[in-house]
Amino acid sequence: MGLNSFQLKCIAVITMIIDHTGAVLFPGDLIFRYIGRISFPIFCFLLVEGFSHTRDVRKYMFRLGLFALISEIPYDLAFRNTVFEYEHQNVFFTLFLGVVMMYTLEKSREWPVKAVEVLLAMWFANLLGTDYRFKGIILIAIYYFLRNFKWRKLAAGTVWNLLWGRIQMYGTMATAFLLFYNGKKGPSMKYFFYLFYPLHLLILYGLHHMTL
Repeated sequence: MGLNSFQLKCIAVITMIIDHTGAVLFPGDLIFRYIGRISFPIFCFLLVEGFSHTRDVRKYMFRLGLFALISEIPYDLAFRNTVFEYEHQNVFFTLFLGVVMMYTLEKSREWPVKAVEVLLAMWFANLLGTDYRFKGIILIAIYYFLRNFKWRKLAAGTVWNLLWGRIQMYGTMATAFLLFYNGKKGPSMKYFFYLFYPLHLLILYGLHHMTL
């Protein structure tokens, strides 16, 4: 019973598609963006789960970093209508920084050091202009530090969504799905999810130009 990691990824991907479809093709219709707020909290939750269970953290970081680079041109095309735009970076960069942060936190024992590491990750997210910027790093840190406390973790994640205004508050709906997480992995298909991100952005970019 419940939802495994694969099923949660599918929910996150579907709501992400809805979000990006609204942003690219129907920018004036906010219902797409409201539904889309569900995806990021689920991705951050699963990022921490993946980090906790991966056999090779460095390979995990490498995959995220690689697909951050691969996805950047499709991201810029879809959302900025240009090949290169340096002020905003795709969500893979946020997730990559989150894993780097968790990797360094695992090697630190003292809380002052851990606090500095979180702040540095937040600073880099803002410097690079990653999706969700420092806010995304905060959510990853919440799920990481509270990973062994289910109800505190879900409650804190819900509060995070409520802090950032009228649209992100709809991200609280993600908690309803995370509540049913059963801790099981389910089918892997990890490269499908990695590849799907840049591919769906290219499709949306093409559809947008077909409708002009």
